[in-house]
Amino acid sequence: MRILHVMAGAAEGGAENIMLESVLALQERRDVEQAVVTRPHNAFRLEQFEEAGIKTATASFNKNWPFRTRHTIKAMIAEFKPDVIEYWMGRAGQFAPASHRDISIGWYGGYYKLERFKNCKWHIGLSIDLCRHIRAQGVADDHVGLVHTMADFNGAAPVSRASLDTPEDAPVALSLARLHWKKGLDTLLDATAQIDGLYVWIAGDGPIESELKAQCTALGLDNRVRFLGWRNDRGALLAACDVVAFPSRYEPFGTVTVDSWAAARPIVAADAVGPAAYVKDGVNGLLIPKDDVSALRDALRRVIEEPGLSEQLVAGGTETYEATFTKAAFQRDSLAFYSRIIASQ
Repeated sequence: MRILHVMAGAAEGGAENIMLESVLALQERRDVEQAVVTRPHNAFRLEQFEEAGIKTATASFNKNWPFRTRHTIKAMIAEFKPDVIEYWMGRAGQFAPASHRDISIGWYGGYYKLERFKNCKWHIGLSIDLCRHIRAQGVADDHVGLVHTMADFNGAAPVSRASLDTPEDAPVALSLARLHWKKGLDTLLDATAQIDGLYVWIAGDGPIESELKAQCTALGLDNRVRFLGWRNDRGALLAACDVVAFPSRYEPFGTVTVDSWAAARPIVAADAVGPAAYVKDGVNGLLIPKDDVSALRDALRRVIEEPGLSEQLVAGGTETYEATFTKAAFQRDSLAFYSRIIASQ
């Protein structure tokens, strides 16, 4: 099976990580050969593709001057002769050639408009609700596939707490998030100010970094909050933390939930639509109302202080992970959908 992946995307981000890790997971299969067309602005991603032996071409995906990108995609199609082409997110979908519509897939990590994938006959949703969104725009049920993301942190050694200026015996909450208002990190800082001794690691970058740092200073938290920037070692950070904080106001899915379950860490999540569909309060995490500082404070305290709760949530998270979000489950569901497309030709 020959699969071509096309992604524009940002230099860094959650959906970009999903694409990278998904392609690498499929590359482990002996019955799969892959190629990628993507932007040239992330050296780490390109190096990972090269090390895995995946043929890669780069393009600008400039909507104002689309001709070179279209030429690059068409040239890769002509050379690689894919059985299936997957366009990751809306910008990539806008460059899909109509001539290959019957084997083209639009991948939804958010509530994208169908118009952005008008040259894709097939569609993959990251979550149950995203698949509902796709069907609501008029796509037939049998052209929609649910393929959950995956995570695999087997063997990840914990990052040194000393390297992050954090005491070995301090409780640590980890947030893996873009520094954006949607992620609710301001509520995490407000809650942290009310929890004695809690350290917080925030791994991500984004447009409100200066605002969050100013808030941190105003709350007197500079000695307990670490802004780590973008990190490619999520597994190491997860292995070293005590609890994952996920206070997003808006989240179509939220791969942080899967990351925490895969790493056997308890999670406290706000009830944005994505996490609310998968996090069962008291079973595989604690689910709290969005924008509720007191609820976030109390939930974090419970995980840190309540005997047996962390272990209970980890056990539930592990069960959820093993049932739905393993690498094997992702490979199975992806290849089943690809096979359905190939069989329809």
